Amino acid sequence: MIRSDLVLRLAALNPHLYEKDCVALVDAILGRISDALLAGDRVEIRGFGSFTVKERPARQGHNPKTGARIGVPAKTALVFKAGKDMRDRLNPEAAVP
Repeated sequence: MIRSDLVLRLAALNPHLYEKDCVALVDAILGRISDALLAGDRVEIRGFGSFTVKERPARQGHNPKTGARIGVPAKTALVFKAGKDMRDRLNPEAAVP
């Protein structure tokens, strides 16, 4: 699902809202999540999952084609961990006969 699909789905589920209002709502939510992550905060959406920012240190890597050693610079990575409810929805337990 892409952002525009989310907006259209939200508008379809809420016929009393204009599509432009749904765009503003999605932009506000995603913007606030982005702002929190940029500030180094953890974002948790109950029943869905949590987003955190993790620092990856610099390390030595290699070029798989030539085997030459190269330096990989430090970077910041976004980490998502699915919540228990989401994991249960994605992986339903097999029914016991």
